[in-house]
Amino acid sequence: MSKSLVIAEKPSVARDIARVLKCGKKGNGFLEGDQYIVTWALGHLVTHADPEQYNQSFKEWKMEDLPIIPDPFKLVPIRQTTKQFNAVKTQLNRNDVNQIIIATDAGREGELVARWILIKAKSRKPVKRLWISSVTDKAIKDGFNNLKDGRQYEHLFEAAVARAEADWVVGINATRALTVKYNAQLSTGRVQTPTLAMIANREQQIKNFKSKTFYGLQALTNSATFTWHEQGTNQSNSFNKEKVEQTMKALDAEKTGQIIDVKTTPKKTPAPSLFDLTELQKESHKRWGWSAKETLSTLQNLYEQYKIVTYPRTDSKHLTSDMRDTLADRIKSAAVGDNRAAANKILSKGKPQAQNGVINDALVSDHHAIIPTEEPVNLRALSDKEYKLYDMIVKRFLAVFYGPYQYDQTVVSMKVGNEQFSAKGNTVRDEGWKAVYLQEDESSNERSLPVFKKGEEIELRGIAMTNGETKPPARFNEGTLLAAMENPSQFMGDESKELVKTLKETGGIGTVATRADIIEKLFKSFVIEKKGKDLYTTSKGRQLLDLAPEGLKSPALTAEWETELNKIAKGQAKKADFINDMIEFTKKSISDIKKSDQKFKHDNISGKVCSECGKPMLEVNGKRGKMLVCSDRTCGNKKKISTVTNARCPVCHKKLELRGEGDGRMFACKCGHREKLSAFEKRKKETGNKKVSKQDVNKYMKKQEEPENTAMADALAKLFGNKED
Repeated sequence: MSKSLVIAEKPSVARDIARVLKCGKKGNGFLEGDQYIVTWALGHLVTHADPEQYNQSFKEWKMEDLPIIPDPFKLVPIRQTTKQFNAVKTQLNRNDVNQIIIATDAGREGELVARWILIKAKSRKPVKRLWISSVTDKAIKDGFNNLKDGRQYEHLFEAAVARAEADWVVGINATRALTVKYNAQLSTGRVQTPTLAMIANREQQIKNFKSKTFYGLQALTNSATFTWHEQGTNQSNSFNKEKVEQTMKALDAEKTGQIIDVKTTPKKTPAPSLFDLTELQKESHKRWGWSAKETLSTLQNLYEQYKIVTYPRTDSKHLTSDMRDTLADRIKSAAVGDNRAAANKILSKGKPQAQNGVINDALVSDHHAIIPTEEPVNLRALSDKEYKLYDMIVKRFLAVFYGPYQYDQTVVSMKVGNEQFSAKGNTVRDEGWKAVYLQEDESSNERSLPVFKKGEEIELRGIAMTNGETKPPARFNEGTLLAAMENPSQFMGDESKELVKTLKETGGIGTVATRADIIEKLFKSFVIEKKGKDLYTTSKGRQLLDLAPEGLKSPALTAEWETELNKIAKGQAKKADFINDMIEFTKKSISDIKKSDQKFKHDNISGKVCSECGKPMLEVNGKRGKMLVCSDRTCGNKKKISTVTNARCPVCHKKLELRGEGDGRMFACKCGHREKLSAFEKRKKETGNKKVSKQDVNKYMKKQEEPENTAMADALAKLFGNKED
C-alpha cells in the first residue's frame, strides 16, 4: 500500500501530527501508520556549504580570495544533525512512499527547511503542503483534509533561497574582509549592521541634543487647576521667560476669573489591535522587561507544547472571514481564571461580533493575528511567564468583542485679565473594552471636572509659574528597537522621499520572525551592551560602523532588499536579478574595504594575557555577564568573568552576578552585597528553598553564554581556532 511521508519541522509537532494520523509504530527518526509516515527536521538539517567546502584554500581567510561567489551554491547536511537527515532521506527513498507532505512551519523559513532536505536527498516525488496556523488536533485534521498543491509555494521557496544566498554572499564576504583587514573579530550582515547603525544614530541624536527650558502659567482655584495659553500661538508653554514673567506680573492683581466657555464632546476609543509577533514582543518588554527572544521562546511553548495559541511568527494583526465560525469556541476556551466573566459576557450575547476592521482578508498574508485556539486550557500547568503571556493574548483577543471605550471630554475655558486658561477632564460613559482589563486597574485613571457654568466667576487662589526642560529622544531598549526595525523611516536622514515611502510600505528591516535573532547576534558579537533596560553601542560597535561600507549601514537599502524578497515570494520579481544585484553590491563593498586606510583600536584591554598565545585579553560585556576574549583573532581563546543569574540579592532584590571559578565562586550585587556560593546555598536551604548545586550553576552559565550555532558562528570558530563547538 502506498504511503505519504509527512515532514514536520520539530519532533514535538511531528508527535502531535503522528497521533492525529494514528502513526503509532516507532522507527529510526520517524513514526508510521497505515497511510502515513511522519518524520521531522531539527530546525534546519541542510545548509549552505562553508567557503572551504568549495575550495580548501578558502579555509585560511585571505583578502586576495574575496569576494567568494559560489556558482552554483552547494547544500550540505549540518554536521550535528546528519543522523536525522539520513533518517529522513531513508524514508524519502522508500518504494512505498509516493507523496511528500511538507508540514514544516507555514512561512518562508519553514518552506526552506523542507525543500532543502528534498533537494539534498534528490527526491522528485509529488509534494503537498500542510498550511495551518495552530497545532491543535482539530487544526491538523482540517489541514490534512485541505492539503495544498506544493507548486503553489514555489515562489515562496525562491524568496527563501534568495534571502539565504544574499545573507551568505554579503555576510561571509564582508565579515572576512573586515576581520582580515583589521585583525579583529568584526561580524557584519545585511540586517544586523543597519540595526546597529540605528542604535548609533539614536545615540548621536542624544549627544547632539541641547536642552531648553520652557515656561508656563497655572491659575489655581479651589476646584481645579487651569493652564495658560499664550495669545497668538495658543501654546501652553513658551521659551521666552521674560514674556511669561511679564504676563504673570500683569495678572498679579487679578482675584477672579470668568468662565467663558464650557464644551463637552463625546469621545470613543476602539479596542487595541490584536497582537502580531512584534507588537507582542514590544508589549512584553514594556510590561516585564523581557527580551524579544524571551517572548518568542515563551510564545513557542504556548503554541507547540500547550497548543493554546496560534502560529507565533505572524506579521498580521487581523483575522480572516473564514474564522468567524471558530470565534465562539476560542472564547469558550479562554473563559478561565480572571477572564471567565469577560468571556462569558461575550458568549451570553449570541454569536460573537468583533469590532470593525478586525476581520480583514486583505490584511492577512501567510498568517492571521496571534489569538487563543479552541484547545482547553489548564492554567496550573503553565509557568508564571507562560501564564502572563497567555493572559495578555487572551485579554487583547476578548477586548475586540466589546464595544468602544466611551467618555465625555469637557474643556472649560477661563479668562483672567486679558489671558486665557483652560482645564480639561473626562467622564466615563461606558467602559467598553476596558472592562476586560478592570483587574489590572487600567481604566480608573480618568480625571473628571466639577460642574462649571458659562459666565460664572471663579475665585483665584493665585497664579503660579511653571517650568520644565525639553528632553532628548530616549535610548533604545529591546522593545523600542523592534519598533524601529519595523518602521525605520524616521532614521533616514537625507535619503530620498521615495525610499522613505518604501520603508513605510515594506514593514522595515528583517522580518517578524528574525528580528529577535538579529538583536541577539548584536549582543553576542559584543557591538552592543545593555545598561539597565537601555541599549548602548560599544567601542567595537562604533568602530565597526566607521569601517563598514556605507551601503551596508543603510536601513533604506536593507528595506528595499526586503521589498524585493516579498516580490519574489509573490512571483512579481526574479530571484536571479536580486542575487545579481547582491553580488554587485558585495563586490563594491569588498573593494571599498580593501581601499580603506582606517584603523581599528582595541580600547578594552584588560591587563591580563591569553593563556593560549600570550596576547592581551579584552574585557567585553555580554548580555548576561562579562568575558575575557583574546585580542588575536587567530587564537579565539575566551574565558568567563561573571554571569548575571536569576538569584536575587537579599538586600536590594536585584539579580546577582556569579563571579570567579571553582569553590571560590561568589555572588556579587551592585549594591555592594557579597556572598560566597556555599553561603548562598546554605541560606537557601535554611529558608526552605531548593539547594542550588554546583552542577546546576555550571549548566546555567554554559547555557547563558553559549554562542549561537549558526553558519557564521561556525565559520568564525574555525578561523579563530575556537575549541568550543
